[in-house]
Amino acid sequence: MWRFVRHYAEMIIAMFAGMFLFGWLRGLVGLTADGAELRYLLMAVDMSIGMALWMRLRGHGWASTLEMCAAMFVPVVPLFPLLWTGVIDEGTMMTLAHVAMFPAMLAVMLWRRAEYVTGCGQAAVRP
Repeated sequence: MWRFVRHYAEMIIAMFAGMFLFGWLRGLVGLTADGAELRYLLMAVDMSIGMALWMRLRGHGWASTLEMCAAMFVPVVPLFPLLWTGVIDEGTMMTLAHVAMFPAMLAVMLWRRAEYVTGCGQAAVRP
């Protein structure tokens, strides 16, 4: 159980590190986005890069790495239409999507729980 919890914490740290580091680097080169949707998607890319780098460093395969990255994008899918119709604003969309990432990450880990419990990325990968 400890390895599972530790990995979850590592993913959260890697997610925030990616968001801040790559967001900062994008700002340095002047890569900005117009529109709430693109701003969110760029932030999700930043978070995904941080998590993917950490997961690959820890020996996880591409399937589990990409599933974890998908957890950054999936939560916003039902929120975009709510944004477009004016039901929610950009701040609410960002907050809800970020909050939903945590259970999405947990769902990915539960899907491949054997991999995350063993502590070795390649040890128990589902086909």
